Amino acid sequence: MKTSRVSLAAALAAGAVLVLSGPAFAHVSVQPSGEAAKGGYAVINFKVPNERDNASTTQLEVNFPIDQPLTSVMPQDVPGWTVNVEKTKLDKPLTVHGKQINEAVTKVTWTGGKIEPGKFQQFPLSVGKLPDNADQMVFKTIQTYDNNEVVRWIEETKAGAPEPQTPAPVLKLTAAKAADGHDAAAKPAADAKGADGAAKDTHDEATAESGSDTTARTLGIVGIVVGLGGLAFGIASRRRAS
Repeated sequence: MKTSRVSLAAALAAGAVLVLSGPAFAHVSVQPSGEAAKGGYAVINFKVPNERDNASTTQLEVNFPIDQPLTSVMPQDVPGWTVNVEKTKLDKPLTVHGKQINEAVTKVTWTGGKIEPGKFQQFPLSVGKLPDNADQMVFKTIQTYDNNEVVRWIEETKAGAPEPQTPAPVLKLTAAKAADGHDAAAKPAADAKGADGAAKDTHDEATAESGSDTTARTLGIVGIVVGLGGLAFGIASRRRAS
């Protein structure tokens, strides 16, 4: 009897864990393909799982932060889906690659396809230039089902607070890259190390050359001494023979 009660309690506890933890794995999220470096370009993927057992996702709307305008947003074709990119005029034009940009993308919407229960779909975008003065970007997203249910993934997670029920997808930005592809912050240190290394190499070369000259001189002196000794020995031998 006790064993049955323990087994039942364990099963209920496990079920509760699954119920409570399940939604955390089913949020709409965004991840870069590789890295999303500040001030650069990246390919990002919006991963959209279907959370319902009796309905399919038929529309995804991704809203871009207005205070972090992106002048280049190019969607990749997703079979069965139609994509629409909306732009808005900027209050303050931006200069990108020497050209003045007066508008930026504010919304991307996918329609016409279907994410069935128990499945997920990824929606890739090539974006840039990413902001160079921020650590992350928040994309408020709206997911629509074929039963007209709408889930708004728009809540921002506050530092030190629990994760909200419907958090907005967050793209984490990494350190900016220098022209050679390395971290810009690490480049001065690398340059300093390179300079020290070059100085050390020069010193080592000079020391090696000096050592080589000393060795050559020593061998030369030894050779002269040996030669003189041999000459003296030869003269003495001749005198004895006479």
